[in-house]
Amino acid sequence: MSEKRKIFFDTEFTGLHQKTTLISIGLVADTGQKFYAELTDYDRSQVDDWLRDNVISRLKFAETVHGVLPEGYAGDTVHVKEWLESWLRGLATDGPIEMWSDCLAYDWVLFCQLWGGALEVPPRYVHYIPMDICTLFKVKDIDPDINREEFAEMKTKAEKHNALWDAKVIKACHDKLMSM
Repeated sequence: MSEKRKIFFDTEFTGLHQKTTLISIGLVADTGQKFYAELTDYDRSQVDDWLRDNVISRLKFAETVHGVLPEGYAGDTVHVKEWLESWLRGLATDGPIEMWSDCLAYDWVLFCQLWGGALEVPPRYVHYIPMDICTLFKVKDIDPDINREEFAEMKTKAEKHNALWDAKVIKACHDKLMSM
């Protein structure tokens, strides 16, 4: 059996509650290709001081920007989903892609929410069973609460809580864990 192509992804969102909304999403393929998008229709009423200081302040685009930009995309959920589906289509040439996040309980739910629910995620592009590095840390007998940047030997923390940076960290952790 050949190994599936992998994508490592992260999301930033408005809180740890049932009505949370997606602020941004970053993905890094095992090929090095990247996708980054900021959503313009997240629920701003849910943004607290921590989110403003640690997530909103790290967004790359002005909130008025909409469209395809040199460093990614900015738009509402409908447009981000369209752009993401097009990007995935280009990567899924050999079948559905394995999706890897840090903690599935948050990221996978929000990824699925982009499509309107788990049953709407396009199966020709995305494998229906997601993976996470928290479990992989546990399997390798490493505390899943370990500092990801330190484990991956990624020195800067200035980008932490930017979805694309965090996706890069997840990929680096995965690669290091798989080489152990």
